[in-house]
Amino acid sequence: MITDSNTLADIEFQMTWKSDTATHIDTYTAQRVNFWRDCFPQPVFQKLLNRSVQETVNYSLKPGEIVPAFQSSREHTIKSSQFDRNMDPCRMIEPRAGRFYPKGILTGMANVFRANIEPFRCREVLDSSIRISFNHPLASFPIDLKATILNIHSKPVDRGGTCYDWLEVSSKGPGMQSRMDGKPTDFFSDRPFDRHDDQSDHLFYACPRIVNHLDDQAISVITGLYAGMLRPGMRVLDLMSSWTSHLPDEILFTEVVGLGMNPEELQANKRLNRFVVQDLNQLTTLPFENGSLDAVVCTASIEYLTRPFEVFSEISRILKPGGLLVMTFSNRWFPPKVIRIWTELHEFERMGLALEYMILTGSFENLHTFSMRGLPRPETDKYFGEQRYSDPVYAVWGQKG
Repeated sequence: MITDSNTLADIEFQMTWKSDTATHIDTYTAQRVNFWRDCFPQPVFQKLLNRSVQETVNYSLKPGEIVPAFQSSREHTIKSSQFDRNMDPCRMIEPRAGRFYPKGILTGMANVFRANIEPFRCREVLDSSIRISFNHPLASFPIDLKATILNIHSKPVDRGGTCYDWLEVSSKGPGMQSRMDGKPTDFFSDRPFDRHDDQSDHLFYACPRIVNHLDDQAISVITGLYAGMLRPGMRVLDLMSSWTSHLPDEILFTEVVGLGMNPEELQANKRLNRFVVQDLNQLTTLPFENGSLDAVVCTASIEYLTRPFEVFSEISRILKPGGLLVMTFSNRWFPPKVIRIWTELHEFERMGLALEYMILTGSFENLHTFSMRGLPRPETDKYFGEQRYSDPVYAVWGQKG
């Protein structure tokens, strides 16, 4: 079977682009693409026709071919009073340079309504005015697009229905993880590391939780990422570890050390050679020698660190030159213990926050981000039937310089 106007296809769209600090790979799986009805740029559409399962097409897109090109008319200067700091009744929202906010927070602007959640970027905060941008965060970037045909389905008849612009769908979010104009994003005002529950973490983590916090599809994506980066014979630290490490079973490491909060969870983790019980929010010094580890992985936990710069400096100290730090996460967390800034950011901005940890530490290079969205939720997951898509996966990594 091949792709044509009489078939439906599942297609993985992967966009690769570069900012001034990192290489970014954003992946979206479009399910049941309808070539008779759905929208694509014409050159991309033509390349996708008459393809078989597992065939891949590549296309280099100039700025403006996926999202509208940068337009100076979409840059605005507003009065400071037009930014409604009281929009959220639970907290005061201050405009911060480089951050994204929903358009509905703005007042006195044509065609902007309270319910509008489309994000805009705050460019600069001045004494009595704010410079903002309505341009798409990818508006100025060339993009290498790779589309892979995952599956093809027969289609007996067309009866109308929703028309999707799949590249528009897949580009909602990407770009928000990059700096604006090369300047650091202001993530660190407004007490970003406050938490709802500021009691000792030992109390919260006293009881073991032998459950998966992500669905099997998302876990498989994370394991695949680790498999592509880690090598046999490495000494690996699983930072903020639990009862499972999501490391690939087929890779034989010299040693895997887990550092986490609950001894029963760590004892149950069969991937670990040994483990350390330590609260990084109380003691940031890592119990390893300088340059003694090849890789540090941190899965679904970076959002709980209240002293990230101290911890990242320690990670740099214990890694060998060229050693790898990989952080993966999704959009789920323990609400009492997550840091405040994490809950206030768009999902793609959180990759930007993790990048800033690495950049401002000053010892990491070859930085990357990765996102995976749109995969179907596995039938074995307890939320199958309630949620169509698998948990999204986000990753940030780099090497010690």
